[in-house]
Amino acid sequence: MIFDTHAHYDDEAFDEDREELLTSLYNHGIEAVTNVGASMETSRHTLELAEKYPYIYGAIGVHPNETGELNEEDLAWLKEHSSHKKIVAIGEIGLDYYWDEPDHETQKKWFIRQLSLAREVKLPVIIHSRDAAKDTLDIMRSEGGKDIGGVIHCFSYGKEIAREYLNMGYYLGIGGVLTFKNAKKLKEVVEYMPMEQLVLETDCPYLAPAPNRGKRNSSINLPYVVQEISAIKGIPEETVIDITNQNAKRLYRLKEQL
Repeated sequence: MIFDTHAHYDDEAFDEDREELLTSLYNHGIEAVTNVGASMETSRHTLELAEKYPYIYGAIGVHPNETGELNEEDLAWLKEHSSHKKIVAIGEIGLDYYWDEPDHETQKKWFIRQLSLAREVKLPVIIHSRDAAKDTLDIMRSEGGKDIGGVIHCFSYGKEIAREYLNMGYYLGIGGVLTFKNAKKLKEVVEYMPMEQLVLETDCPYLAPAPNRGKRNSSINLPYVVQEISAIKGIPEETVIDITNQNAKRLYRLKEQL
């Protein structure tokens, strides 16, 4: 069965049918989901979802574009709740230079602080990096990211950057973008990388795969991503599902599930 390693089911896009959708996932071949915090508020909502649904795990952390309001009290809350049995990662954290707010130095400061937190509480990280390839990699190197472990969420760079993270032992999160006709660079990365470091993700409600591009995304769409990986790698879809499921459990250190 499929493990969706990155979703945002607390998003308002699911307000009308969240319960119905989440309870239907197993019947659609979805074994587990990691809901990912992107702010203090969504981290709290993630905790609530993880407590309510046995097949939902959680990550807590603050997305780079939300770090302008972050403070030491918030960091203390993240540290306290990172010990919750259903919290499996610190994230999503990183750098996003697509938007101008907050400034780059603020983003870097809180990226480093949250990396340090992950190291302290011994959890992997979920890295968000957009239009910030060099700075993200520089910080990951200087802050000992190799020793922390984790996943590069919604990987969007080329083979050279992929190689750096793969050599650090990181997983690459692959989702709906892979099915887009203009995703040549990402298809090359998937062809190049080992299956043992690939995990499936939706980033739902965003980035729905073709043929549902532009619509609300959910874990139910992941078979389209599986089909694309199967075609690129020349391996059966069942193999893609099995390998990525085990990869997700290793990534999030869910040893009792293995």
